[in-house]
Amino acid sequence: MTLKRKIIFAFLTILLVGGSFYGGFYLGKRQCKICPPQEIDFSLFWEAYHKLQEKFVDKSKIDPQQIIYGAISGMTRSLKDPYTVFFTPQETKRFEEDVQGVFEGIGIEIGVKNDQLQVIAPLEDSPAKKAGLRAGDKILKINDTFTQELTLEEAVNLIRGPKGTEVRLTIFREGWKEPKEIKIVRDVIKVPSFDLKFLDPDVVYLKIYQFSGNSPTNFKEIAQKIINSSRKKIVLDLRDNPGGFLDAAIDIAGWFLQKGDPVLIEEFADGKEEIHRANGNSLLSDYKLVILINKGTASAAEILAGALRDNKGTIIVGEKSFGKGSVQELTFLKDQSSLKITIAKWKTPKGKFLEENGLAPDIEVKMTEEDFDQNRDPQLEKALEILSSL
Repeated sequence: MTLKRKIIFAFLTILLVGGSFYGGFYLGKRQCKICPPQEIDFSLFWEAYHKLQEKFVDKSKIDPQQIIYGAISGMTRSLKDPYTVFFTPQETKRFEEDVQGVFEGIGIEIGVKNDQLQVIAPLEDSPAKKAGLRAGDKILKINDTFTQELTLEEAVNLIRGPKGTEVRLTIFREGWKEPKEIKIVRDVIKVPSFDLKFLDPDVVYLKIYQFSGNSPTNFKEIAQKIINSSRKKIVLDLRDNPGGFLDAAIDIAGWFLQKGDPVLIEEFADGKEEIHRANGNSLLSDYKLVILINKGTASAAEILAGALRDNKGTIIVGEKSFGKGSVQELTFLKDQSSLKITIAKWKTPKGKFLEENGLAPDIEVKMTEEDFDQNRDPQLEKALEILSSL
């Protein structure tokens, strides 16, 4: 297996809608070997195809290539896994561009939880965040289309679009009496990686928005600033972080863990496991640390939080994370269409599966509507309170 990139996104809509809730994701290129199982009778497909050719009233609408693409798409849908999807060549190209981190859309990650399309997290400084969308918001309609029967890809295609155009989302949020329609104008989305602030003489606030391909390089500069500051306590904010490149998360974990500490465990269909271990310099391993998570913390962000808690006993504050614990691989077909296939599930170093379960915080602190309206952050306040006693 030749693997060019490993990505752990919550799904594939963070960067397409502005994105893609990137689930665990291997971005690699493998050739398709056609070995049809002997027990499958494909004559039924061809019988149906010829009946359409023979009887369908509007011959101009019969496109053999689109029929094949539709059949493959239907095959992936039959697995009832929202993260296993088929991409046409055009969709494949768009997906590869999306995961580079610059795109046009509204800037949210979306996913399916409990059979309901919902916002995983709005991206920082995006049109979605400016419009007031929050992690956990349920998306009932996109323009005039109900989302209940849509696949994630279909929802993404409806939400994303060129800069300057508008999309209408009908949203329901816990605590609301009825849904609300929110109009959002699409824009070019550029996702930042970090935010660093020095809060007092002893505390550093470090926000990681995502794990991009250049995060390891950029983090070296961030880490050096922390070391030079002489501060010894860190609030690591992973709220609304949808994940990103797996290697980036492992690399950053290596600053906080000892070399060789397990970061995550992948479990494949045949029961085999692969342990990913920290291989960094451990220069921040002696720092006192508290982690912030919420409903929008997913995939690679959950991996980092879980690894730090399992290895170091790091306290996690906030709300239960999203729970994206599967790994996808992008496999290219002969015409440059592709399949994004769930190939494994991952778990924390202590063996906890996160798919659907998420990480539960050690100390739960919820954000209320009043907190948002008044720009209060009780989760950060609790983290600072804990650090003051460490």
